[in-house]
Amino acid sequence: MAPEKYQVLILGHGEMGLAMEYWLRPRHDVLIWQRHPKEGRPLDLSAAAAQSDFILFCLPAAPHFELATRLKPALRQTTGCISIAKGLDDSGRTAAQVLHEVLAEDVPWGVLHGPMISEEIRAGRPAFADFASLNPQAHERLRRLFAGTPFAIRYTRDVFGASWSAVLKNAYAILFGIADGLGLGDNTRGWLAVECVREIEAIVTALGGSAATPYALAGLGDLITTATSAGSHHHELGRRLARGEAVAIEGEGVHTLKTIHRHRPFDPAPYPLLRLAHDILTQPPRTRELMAARLEQVYRDA
Repeated sequence: MAPEKYQVLILGHGEMGLAMEYWLRPRHDVLIWQRHPKEGRPLDLSAAAAQSDFILFCLPAAPHFELATRLKPALRQTTGCISIAKGLDDSGRTAAQVLHEVLAEDVPWGVLHGPMISEEIRAGRPAFADFASLNPQAHERLRRLFAGTPFAIRYTRDVFGASWSAVLKNAYAILFGIADGLGLGDNTRGWLAVECVREIEAIVTALGGSAATPYALAGLGDLITTATSAGSHHHELGRRLARGEAVAIEGEGVHTLKTIHRHRPFDPAPYPLLRLAHDILTQPPRTRELMAARLEQVYRDA
């Protein structure tokens, strides 16, 4: 039996958009939408959405509300809307919160998070993810979409737990780069891994998610990948902060830390490592001092 062929609309053509195209174009009909394409005019978004079986949001969380609102009138009831965004929009919402607000139960939607480094995907290496959706049938259709690729997808109904786990791991991953940049060693990295996941679990459960989700692919799996990969953007940001650099420190994790501080989707006070990451981000010259103070507190509390 021949595999099913789908019409897929990819929103955004950055690293993850390229990775999704690499996997899907040999098997499906793929359209790419960019707000500012390098050549020609932007694709007619509504027309493309109307004929699509899947729409992949491969761009930051910030434009999700605008795009989902524009797309919704054109969507069929079976169109799967999947976000890969691991950040917050400018009002402090995750991609899952935005899609839930805009799409509700009108179409199947979900978020796809896990160890999915774009460069490795495009090199033909395996990738793994949790697909979080309130619609179990959407998972089976997504598995058929990626059939024939080295991509293992697990299903969970914990949409908001998976989304927050993925968002937070980028913020915490910066600390691993800081620790490595300060030469604190592998023992510190092991301690960070345990304590960061504990904090993510506490935050996720406080927000109504499952305590198990931060230990799954969207949380611990992606944290390890982002925190230890030689090519990790957030790990490199941490190394730069360890050198006291303050110019062009940008990324989803940086935006997440700033947005949490500004909009307070939850109270960051009970989470010392999250506060440490924000304090270092806003005071790079004090990085060594602030990290040393946190470790001294750990020694006293042990």
